[in-house]
Amino acid sequence: MIQTMRVHVGSKNPVKIEAVRNVFDRVFGEQPIEVVALEVLSGVPEQPFENEVAQGAIQRAQISLSDAEYGVGIEAGLVWQNDLKIYFDVQYCAILDSSGEITLGHGSGFQYPPQIIREVQSGKSVGEAMAKLTKINNIGQQMGAIGYLSHEILSRTELTEQAVLMALMPRIRKELYKDSLPIRRAQQ
Repeated sequence: MIQTMRVHVGSKNPVKIEAVRNVFDRVFGEQPIEVVALEVLSGVPEQPFENEVAQGAIQRAQISLSDAEYGVGIEAGLVWQNDLKIYFDVQYCAILDSSGEITLGHGSGFQYPPQIIREVQSGKSVGEAMAKLTKINNIGQQMGAIGYLSHEILSRTELTEQAVLMALMPRIRKELYKDSLPIRRAQQ
């Protein structure tokens, strides 16, 4: 009998849960997987910037692990690209396993319209600014800003799947990442 793999996700957002389930099913297809959503605090501001984005993902993974094989944290935020002088929205994923190893990855980044960035710089979150623009409440738990901005060519679930897959790559091809920096011990 094959044992069920338990994966805890540090979020109740259905988009994040679906993305984790989809990617883990593809990567670990033979093994039954139970994905559990846990409401955890990221420890970063509601609208994270720069290093706070990866920090939020790591903290969500650490808090959610408990008695599971994997704890997964996903955090989206704005990352400044200094050469271009623009912000990109980037989703980071941190995956912590029960042995204490953590891997990180992020999905593709995209620009927001200037009015969204202005609203965020005046103190609103991206979610609040996008809700005002689109008239869609809780857009981040549905198509996401990326779905709206791309006319649903790319959904938030697909964007989040990219981050999860990138964080799993050192685990998929362990032989290539052995003794490498992408896998590091989680700080206790």
